[in-house]
Amino acid sequence: MGYEEAGRDRSAEPSPGVPAAVLENVFDDPSHGEPGRDRIGVHLGWELLLLAGLAAVSWLLWQEDPGAVRDGNLRTLLIDAVGLGLLVLAAGLSLRTAAPNLAVGPIAVAAALHYAEQGDRGLPASIGPAVAVAAVGGLALALAVVVLHVPGWAASLAGAAAVVVYIERRSAPVLVQGDYDPSGSAGYLFAGFAAVAVLGGLFGAVRAIRRLVGRYRPMADPARRRGAVAAVVTAVALVISTVLAALSGMLLAANDRGPVSPTTGLDWTVLAIGVALLAGTSAYGRRGGVFGTLLAVGLVTVFQVYAPERGWELSNWAVGGAALGVGLLATRLVETLGRPRSGSLEPIEPVGDGTISSGWTMPQPQSVDNWPPTLPTQAAPQPVDPWRDPRWEDGPRRWDTDER
Repeated sequence: MGYEEAGRDRSAEPSPGVPAAVLENVFDDPSHGEPGRDRIGVHLGWELLLLAGLAAVSWLLWQEDPGAVRDGNLRTLLIDAVGLGLLVLAAGLSLRTAAPNLAVGPIAVAAALHYAEQGDRGLPASIGPAVAVAAVGGLALALAVVVLHVPGWAASLAGAAAVVVYIERRSAPVLVQGDYDPSGSAGYLFAGFAAVAVLGGLFGAVRAIRRLVGRYRPMADPARRRGAVAAVVTAVALVISTVLAALSGMLLAANDRGPVSPTTGLDWTVLAIGVALLAGTSAYGRRGGVFGTLLAVGLVTVFQVYAPERGWELSNWAVGGAALGVGLLATRLVETLGRPRSGSLEPIEPVGDGTISSGWTMPQPQSVDNWPPTLPTQAAPQPVDPWRDPRWEDGPRRWDTDER
């Protein structure tokens, strides 16, 4: 099927007189977007608020129960953060591509049930099939989204319904059969998650990568296709999203020795989407922060440990709903303050080669009204009076010749 829009192969020239090569370096989306570069400073400012919130809740937890952040409890806390973090990465990646995956919660619960039943067969035999099935399911979801070009939230909601049917085949909680304890490598797992989250944010801040990942984001009519490149990137993101969700569910099941309940998992979807938005990821796609995912996951994880210490019984629905509400405000903030400044195209003149310039600059375009600029303006020719022609006085007269 054709994915390219009509006119996409033509070079964009939104401003007359500005070369396309210059636009490629100035526009975040030269073909379908606003002139100028996205501003990352608003994300860093929001992440400072998240850091302050994480420090405050951690201090309150320390004051309430210092043992909650020591030894075995600390390792359990780190694994819980990694499990939630993988789910938030799955949701955040789909959000960045403007194709939100609402099936991440049910996928995590289904993977947790599978691990609980097959864990005694060893990690490769229990994790491998779950990851393979998640990848195939993610590919089917991706094909539905990019081939039919339908909203990701709608297609993934249909996929979530199919996963819930699989979950409802179990009528009772399932005890974890395996003996794998991830708390022994809690530090390494958390360091790996932190590295993936921060490096992903750093790469996402690069203009070319941000433009590539967010290419599926609609700029005009959302029903119009955004091109083959956007379709491929979105499909890969959805496959990775489903695999991360499955890994999250199995890790959380291994970290909790209690039985895995066959719930729908939609509360985990709300929690994951809410924390991803709280991290500064835009609900419209493309825009996102650097450290936001790590800080938001840490804040919510610590708060979920602190709440029972104060006697608050809060479900994933409550925490996820609150995070979702604040995250929507964050989306409005980053979309308002993170977009290019109005008129940011004008400072591109004069065109040079940046800080390595040796002083040479390109000549400025001249106005066509004075073309050519180097030729002097000539005076209008004066009409010649034929009766004052010198030939009437100096040249031979015809009648004189006849007389001779």
